[in-house]
Amino acid sequence: MNTIPHHPAAPARRPMVVGVAGGTGSGKTTLVRNIVEAVGADNIVVLQHDSYYRDHSDLRFEERTRLNYDHPDALETELFVQHLQQLIAGQPVDVPVYDFVTHTRRRETLRVAPARVILVEGILVLAEPGLRALMDIKIFVDTDADVRFIRRLQRDIQERGRSVESVVQQYLNSVKPMHELFVEPSKRYADIIIPEGGHNTTALDMVIARLRMAGDT
Repeated sequence: MNTIPHHPAAPARRPMVVGVAGGTGSGKTTLVRNIVEAVGADNIVVLQHDSYYRDHSDLRFEERTRLNYDHPDALETELFVQHLQQLIAGQPVDVPVYDFVTHTRRRETLRVAPARVILVEGILVLAEPGLRALMDIKIFVDTDADVRFIRRLQRDIQERGRSVESVVQQYLNSVKPMHELFVEPSKRYADIIIPEGGHNTTALDMVIARLRMAGDT
């Protein structure tokens, strides 16, 4: 009796995980958007740390507005790490949806499927050892503080319904001190430092070329 030789299937290739960190308004989102457009949305999934802010719907709105959202404890990083591990293992995840106007999580979640490249983005992603351990490439977007503040001011007023006074107070009371304490020091873990984020076309082209190789192989 003739038998057909059995060759076990090759194990699925591990996705490439790229961390993109940097201060608020540094240009991380622009960089990520340009990368996705260049490499192709079918090859990349983006996981944003901001989606994992802890839910404080048990507090009154006034109390929620006074919380420090720039400290690592404000984020449910343990769930973020778990979801990243699942995506690496080829499993889909249900990502929380956070409402920045009410400072609460919404009831619905967003189903995210695995891909060949996983972009992990957030101001504190390089400050977390558990996240860094899962990254293949670590990028820090480095932009002057005054530029970052202006971008944050415009974003929070236009997209999150904030007043100028509230944005300024939050920046002085928590954003700036937490940046100096946690975000800026995490730059030392970066493999690549990109001034001006997505507007730095030379650095962007280098990153895109590397990720295209990951998507093709």
